[in-house]
Amino acid sequence: MNPASDPFREQRDERGIFQAEFQGEEVPMILRHEDVRRAAKDWKTFSSNAPFRVPIPSEEDVRSMRQLPVEIDPPEHTEYRKIVEPFFLRAKEPGMIAQVESLIGGMIDEALTRESIEVVREFALPIQSRALTYLLNVPEAEAATWISWGTHVFRDGGDGQRKGAALESYLHAQFDRAQAAPGEDFFSALVRATYQGRPLTREEMMGFGNLTFAGGRDTIIHSISSVLAHLAARPQDLEFLRQDPSRIVHAGEEFFRVISPLTHIGRVCPVSTDVHGEQVRPGGRVSLCWASANRDASVFEAPDDVRLDRKPNPHLAFGFGAHLCLGAAHARLILRTLLQQCVARLGGVTVLNAQERVERESRYERTMGYESLTVRLTARERQS
Repeated sequence: MNPASDPFREQRDERGIFQAEFQGEEVPMILRHEDVRRAAKDWKTFSSNAPFRVPIPSEEDVRSMRQLPVEIDPPEHTEYRKIVEPFFLRAKEPGMIAQVESLIGGMIDEALTRESIEVVREFALPIQSRALTYLLNVPEAEAATWISWGTHVFRDGGDGQRKGAALESYLHAQFDRAQAAPGEDFFSALVRATYQGRPLTREEMMGFGNLTFAGGRDTIIHSISSVLAHLAARPQDLEFLRQDPSRIVHAGEEFFRVISPLTHIGRVCPVSTDVHGEQVRPGGRVSLCWASANRDASVFEAPDDVRLDRKPNPHLAFGFGAHLCLGAAHARLILRTLLQQCVARLGGVTVLNAQERVERESRYERTMGYESLTVRLTARERQS
């Protein structure tokens, strides 16, 4: 979370776009805050109706279905989104909030008994996976399978096609189970759901399921590791939050802004479109660069500084417009709870070993989280 992690500053100031290349395709990345917001709302010019091509890099090689509702435009998007929105809003319910508090508190307590803990895979990945079981209302034991997939269901460790096929096999098994014996879980809700008066097809169910496990996974994991690394580097910020725990909500938003674990997302132009002087052919892609928009100095004073009391903070870490991230409330709950538990239980964090995670593309590199982060947690001394 330093100035070096913003490779787009110069082009943002000069042109407003960064001409990048992904998988042999020239893709202008829209960089400025207002331009990104405008494009995110203009789905007729910058469409999400593009199976496999909304993520960058595109995912034709790792999945066989359109992800829903992210790869469809309004008005169809709106109706698809309503099907699953109630599950993602469970993150605001007191029962789930209590479950996440118990989970993260327990994870910190266990870490405090050890000399060290590797945060990415031993701490953040289990938190993300186990908290997701609460959101989807499935047995917590399912998390063991999800943890085995690593930090990304397609891109972490090995053959992406093999991993994608394994995820699809898992989803088919869950939908088969739900059809045979429906319950109150996410998979059963999709089996019962209707779209425009008809039952969902299996392909539509798979599209929802695929996105649920592929999206919001590594982003949460790397947000957790980045926050703990920050508290190690700036122990005064832990004390700042401890002095007034009401600051935690704003602090969480600032961490999302600065970390921006998802660099960007793709859109497809149905017709030839001029993007800051670059002509995008019909069917060509542009990128909405959240990470750059969140460092726009015209919107955020001293954008490279982490100001835990920054407000207002109109960051775009969860996107903007119709496709605002379904998992935003869930991510906010996890990060807010992590900060609350750190304030209550930790005296400090010490980094013992760190390997940064670097997104390497042909024309830029961006530091974003950690491949591994080993820390020692110290318990807070109780005042007598």
